[in-house]
Amino acid sequence: MTSFPRYDPYNYTDGRWLHRDELQRNARRVMFDFSALCDRVIRLCPAAARVAHCEKKEGRCNRVFLLTMNTGSCVVARLPTGIAGPPRLTTNSEVATMTYLRGKISLPIPHVLDWSDDPSNPIGAEYIIQEPAVGVPLRDMWPRMNMEQHMLCTKALCIAITELASFNFPAYGSLYFADGPLESHLKIPFHQGEGFCIGPHCSPVFWNRSPGELELYGRPSPNCGPWKDLKSYSLGLIETGFSRLPNPDTVNHDLLPYQGSIQDHVVLISKSWEVMQQLIKNKCVQDAAAPTLLHPDFHKRNIYVSEENPTVITGVIDWQWASIEPAFVYANEAPDFANQPQETVETILGLDVQEIPGRSEKELKDASIRCQTYDLYMKAYARKIQYARALDPTLFHLFQCCHTSWRDSATALRHALVELSAYWTEELGLPGSCPYYPTDDELEQHIRDYDDFKAVQQLKQWLTVSLDSGSDGWVPNERWDATKDAHRAQYDLWMETGRDSELRGDDDMTVEKGDKLWPFDAR
Repeated sequence: MTSFPRYDPYNYTDGRWLHRDELQRNARRVMFDFSALCDRVIRLCPAAARVAHCEKKEGRCNRVFLLTMNTGSCVVARLPTGIAGPPRLTTNSEVATMTYLRGKISLPIPHVLDWSDDPSNPIGAEYIIQEPAVGVPLRDMWPRMNMEQHMLCTKALCIAITELASFNFPAYGSLYFADGPLESHLKIPFHQGEGFCIGPHCSPVFWNRSPGELELYGRPSPNCGPWKDLKSYSLGLIETGFSRLPNPDTVNHDLLPYQGSIQDHVVLISKSWEVMQQLIKNKCVQDAAAPTLLHPDFHKRNIYVSEENPTVITGVIDWQWASIEPAFVYANEAPDFANQPQETVETILGLDVQEIPGRSEKELKDASIRCQTYDLYMKAYARKIQYARALDPTLFHLFQCCHTSWRDSATALRHALVELSAYWTEELGLPGSCPYYPTDDELEQHIRDYDDFKAVQQLKQWLTVSLDSGSDGWVPNERWDATKDAHRAQYDLWMETGRDSELRGDDDMTVEKGDKLWPFDAR
């Protein structure tokens, strides 16, 4: 018999948000039968009679419990929240991906003991129960590792990436079990007899599952895949972009100009499809679009290593949202273990990296070696990734922003089109002319709007670093009061700058505009 814990297992309790706090926390509420979950775990652990200890951990989209039995054995139970992705499909796809990859790659993947994608089960929610990852998070070990260990660890992880990138798939989408809860026309079989198929992409982006999106957009995309070729994949992006345009009655009309009207987005998304139809005819783009499966969040927080020898990888967790994408989707973002040192407030404000106190020559050399190791392995062994990395990323920006234009702004999408138009022939070597060509007046207005857009991105990045928060304004409970006060002080300073500019007659920054530009609402 297991009693309920003293903490709340159903609500998000690990932190607060500086932006849309109540909406963010409510979106992560999960209702289920905690006693039934514990009973199920007990039955999975030989000789166990009860749960002796339970530790609750919060993921951004999952409720996680570390359950220790009276015998000392331990398991991890994960329950997706409503924002994790489409019901049933997200759980089925994650387990199918882990099952497919176990034994095929050298990366250790925790063994799934039990799972259900049917919320009508006795627990009352979808769940995955798995063995805990062995070792300790690489994030915790990284500061204690020396330069050689950093390099060897990066090498081992690069080998794992090249293994994943070597698999060939017949379509884009997400992996599922062949008997998964999908209509037959949404299943593309592969490796007949192994029990897997490719089905719809289970990212929340296609299903409008982020906090508040269902209320804003009202429905998922009509085209979530799977897609057998780059043209159908691209059309899926376009149709998703249209599906994310809100009902005019729900739109806040007090928006900054760079956000754009609904009609602006309709025009830009339509024009994006014209441009993309030309891009996907290009052999270079086609060759850079090989269907590729990589870990969706391959960073130090999800990688476990041996505490005795941190160059040995002992586990990789969180395969949720792993999907088969065109290789160019993965091409230009290196994992954090192979990236330059984390940005500081000084670098965001434009100081030379050599001028920053504490940024030692040794640290810079360490980062350089890791980056070179990553580049070497991608170039030598990850053919699909390297081919995409060798091309100008301007070719692919449109594929990465056309389906999220309302979230990211019309200006962000227009900028991708403007760059393509400017570089189409000489820099990119594309035939003919770009179907999008802005007039001088349109280009002048875009430059003004893009300045505001960049100002907001830089402001948010500066706040994220200076407040040590998530990009969405997330802050752990123990720092909430202090961070909220610091946030208010930063806001007051920002508004004072706006007042000074307004008094000087500067129309580019006024009090009203400064308030609109501020990215968080906890004022």
